[in-house]
Amino acid sequence: MNTARRSATVGGVIDAEILEFYRRGLEGDRLTAGTGLLEFLRTVDVLERVLPAAPADVLDVGGATGRYAAVLAAAGHRVHVVDPVPEHVAAAAARPGVTAAVGDARDLPAATGSYDAVLLLGPLYHLTARADRVRAWREAARALRPSGVAAGATISRFAPLLDGFAKGYHADPRFRDIVDAGLGSGVHRGPADEPRYFTTAYLHHPDEPAAEPVEAGLRAPRVVAVEGPLWLLGGRLDEILADPGRRATALDLLRRVEDEPSLLGASSHHLTVARAAT
Repeated sequence: MNTARRSATVGGVIDAEILEFYRRGLEGDRLTAGTGLLEFLRTVDVLERVLPAAPADVLDVGGATGRYAAVLAAAGHRVHVVDPVPEHVAAAAARPGVTAAVGDARDLPAATGSYDAVLLLGPLYHLTARADRVRAWREAARALRPSGVAAGATISRFAPLLDGFAKGYHADPRFRDIVDAGLGSGVHRGPADEPRYFTTAYLHHPDEPAAEPVEAGLRAPRVVAVEGPLWLLGGRLDEILADPGRRATALDLLRRVEDEPSLLGASSHHLTVARAAT
C-alpha cells in the first residue's frame, strides 16, 4: 500500500475518497448505537460543561448531518453548521434551529470575533498535514470572541489496531498494512472498495493534540478521553447504554477519569478544549 500518495481534492475542500466515503450515508445513523452512541453521549457531556451558557453563538465546523447541532439548538444556542459534504449540509439545515452551509475548516465563512464557541468535531482527523490542522485551529481562534471556547475531536493513533481486534479485521492482510502504516506515520488510508474500514484520516498520538491549538494562538488546552476503554465492550456496550441506570454510571465513571493520561491511548477519540485569548 502506498501511504505516500496524495489524494485529489474536490473544490479544494475535501479529498475525493473522503467525500465518496461520506456520500454512502454512513454518518446519518453512526452516533445512534454502540460505540457511536457512547461517543455522542460523552461528547455532549463534555460540551455541556465547557460551552458558554445559552444562548450562545456556536459554529459547528464539520458538523455533518447536524446531530450535535440539533442538541445544542434545543438547549437554546444559535448554531451554524459548516461542512464540506453537500448532503450533510442539507440534512443539518433541515434540523430545527440550525443553519448550515458548505465550507472549509481552513477558510471559514465567518466574520472575525463572531462566535462564542467553535466546534471542530469532524475536520481535524481528515486533515493529514499538521499545517492544515493548525490552520483549522487558527481559523477557529479567529472566529471566536474574546474568552470564547474551541473544542476539537481527534482519533487515537491506536484506535484502528484495537478496533481491528474487536471486529475481526486483522484477518485481512490489507487491514494489517493499514494499521502498520498508521502506527508509523499517523496517516490512515482505508481502501475505497472496503466500506467497513475508515477513510483517509490522521490519527493523533495522545501527546499531540494539545500543541496544535497552542500554535494557532489558543490557550489552556485540555485533552480528555471521550469513550475511554469502554468502546471495546462490543455488544455488552449496547446493553449498558440501553439501561438508564447503567448508562448514568458509565458516564459518571468516564467523567471521573477523562483526564487520566494513562487512559488516553485506550480511547478511540480525544476531545481538546482550548480558550481564546482575552
